[in-house]
Amino acid sequence: MENKQSHSESYRAAGVDIEAGYKAVQLMKQHVARTMIPGVVSDIGGFGGLFAPDLTGIREPVLVSGTDGVGTKLKIAFLMDKHDTVGIDCVAMCVNDVACAGAKPLFFLDYVAVGKNVPERVAAIVSGVAEGCVQAGCALIGGETAEMPGFYGAEEYDLAGFAVGLGDKSKLLTGETVEAGDALIALASSGVHSNGFSLVRRVFDVEHRDLTVYSEELGATIGETLLTPTRIYVKPLLALMQAVNLKAAAHITGGGFYENIPRCLPKGLSAKVERRAVEVLPVFDMIGKLGNIPERDMFNTFNMGVGMCAVVPQTQADAAIRCLEANGVHAYALGEVVPGEGVAIC
Repeated sequence: MENKQSHSESYRAAGVDIEAGYKAVQLMKQHVARTMIPGVVSDIGGFGGLFAPDLTGIREPVLVSGTDGVGTKLKIAFLMDKHDTVGIDCVAMCVNDVACAGAKPLFFLDYVAVGKNVPERVAAIVSGVAEGCVQAGCALIGGETAEMPGFYGAEEYDLAGFAVGLGDKSKLLTGETVEAGDALIALASSGVHSNGFSLVRRVFDVEHRDLTVYSEELGATIGETLLTPTRIYVKPLLALMQAVNLKAAAHITGGGFYENIPRCLPKGLSAKVERRAVEVLPVFDMIGKLGNIPERDMFNTFNMGVGMCAVVPQTQADAAIRCLEANGVHAYALGEVVPGEGVAIC
C-alpha cells in the first residue's frame, strides 16, 4: 500500500526521491507475483521476507545459502540501455552455487543500489530477477532499493542477491564419495555468463565500440552476446540427482576450470579434462584472438562453454547425459577423475 504521507522536500533536494521508491515497488509487484510458490508467508514491503519450508520426507534439514552480484557485466547493460536480463544473472550466480551443494533453492532477496531511482528501470531490473527465480523454482520474497546520489552516477546501479536453499544432510553433494575413474560431465553454458567482464570490456573496448553491430562470427550483435543471461542449472541438477548417483558438481565461474573444478573434489584427486572434448563457444574464440590471451589464461578466467561440471560414476555417464539433455541442457563427456591435485587440460 502506497504511503501518501511520506515525503521529504529536503531529502529530494539532496537527490533522494522517496516517492519514486514507492512507485518502483508498485511497478515491480507484478513481477514478484510470478515467483510465488508454496511456503511464501509474506508479501513484499515488510521488514523481512517470511518463508515456511515443507520438510516432508527430509530427515535432517540443512539450509544452504549463496550470495553474489553481477559484477561489471552491468556496464554492458548501461551501454545497451537494456536492464531486464541482468537480474537473471544475479539469481543464477547464487542459486547455481546452492544447487551445487545438492540443495533446492527456496527463496531469493535482491539489493539494487542506484544513483537515481528511475522506477521503470528498477522495475525492469526486478523483472529479470523474477524471471531468474521462476527458472530456479524459488520465490522472490524481499529486497532493497537504495538511492545513493553522488556515490553512483545517475545512469548507474549495482545489483546483488542472496539465496537460501534446503537439502537433506545425507543427500548433500559433498564430493566425499568421488573416486578415480569417475566421469566428468560438461553442462553447456549460454555464453560468458557473469564473470571475467573486466577483461571482456578491455578486449572489446566497449566504451568506444558500437555494441549493436551484427557479428557473423557470433550470429548476433556483440552487445546481445555479452548480455546473454547466465544459464540456471537448478532444475536439471535436481533431476540428475534423482536419475543417477551424482557425486559432486562445480559451478564454473570466476577462476574458470582451474579454480572451480577442484572445489568439488576430495584431496588426492584431480580432474583430467580432454581439451578436444570442450565445445568452446565462438565468443571465447573471439575474446582470445582479439585480446591475444594465452589459452591457459582463458581456461583460468572463463567457463569456455562449460557452465557446470558434474561428477558421476563412469558407468552412469551416458544416463547422466541423457537426463540433462531431456531437461534442456546440452551435456557431454568432459573427462575423468584421476589421482593427483588440481586440473590437467590435455
